[in-house]
Amino acid sequence: MKRRDFIQQTTAGAALVSLGGLGLQSFESASKFTKITILHTNDVHSHIDAFGPENEKHPNQGGVSRRASLIESIRKETPNTLLLDAGDIFQGTPYFNYYGGELEFKLMSKLKYDAATIGNHDFDNGIDGLYAQLPHAEFQFITANYDFSNTVLDTHTKPYKVFRIAGVKIGVFGLGIELDGLVDSAMFKETKYLDPIEISQDMVRVLKTEEACDLVICLSHLGYHYKNELNKISDLSLAKATKDIDLIIGGHTHTFLPKPTVVKNIDDKNMLVNQVGCYGINLGRIDFYFDSNKNKSANGTSIFV
Repeated sequence: MKRRDFIQQTTAGAALVSLGGLGLQSFESASKFTKITILHTNDVHSHIDAFGPENEKHPNQGGVSRRASLIESIRKETPNTLLLDAGDIFQGTPYFNYYGGELEFKLMSKLKYDAATIGNHDFDNGIDGLYAQLPHAEFQFITANYDFSNTVLDTHTKPYKVFRIAGVKIGVFGLGIELDGLVDSAMFKETKYLDPIEISQDMVRVLKTEEACDLVICLSHLGYHYKNELNKISDLSLAKATKDIDLIIGGHTHTFLPKPTVVKNIDDKNMLVNQVGCYGINLGRIDFYFDSNKNKSANGTSIFV
């Protein structure tokens, strides 16, 4: 690809952001690079159908069929693509009340999601209800800070997963919000919540050192930001307190971001935090570019569905 064409593509949507403290000069002059596209959703809340024209807030927006068409067109354009979800798949329409999550998981499987993390509303039919729907999910559930060892979900989730795409190793780990005080304890039973910052540091060590990942993504349901950050960990506070995470894909707070937020991590290096609101109205897209030495840069945007 010509240098001019490369720059035109990478400046679409959000501005090109250097990750890991690396300069952009190598990307502007590179004759070869690898492009990896991350697509993501969060807090879809059982919204299968598009909103109708009479809806005051979201007329003619969203819908699984439209999202499927959009994802298919992006995959044709960019085959090196991962599709992820940041939790709260359940609860919000009669589809969940009637089918208990079966339809949501089946449709996500049809769309070929690669992984998802677990949100607090995914326990709304209890941990047994969530477990009962797992056979319909043809994708991996990832959560590192929920200890399910004394529950029916034991061994049915993984703390992280490594994807290998076009010679790039991508490590994805998951984080969930503290359930105590947010969800009735009878719904999550003996699930133990582990500190997200400590778990993130451990996951990053595993993914960077043991798995030798080129890209590290945190799939989070912690929430984008809270006024009192001392008592509640958010994606922004997690980003500032950790290192070697390239992207946090968030959920829970239904925060509509037009493009990813650039945050300086504990080593004063750039990383990205993104969230695309709720109800399947938007689809997040982050494009990562790797040169021959695996130096990376990225841009991203929120695509209206």
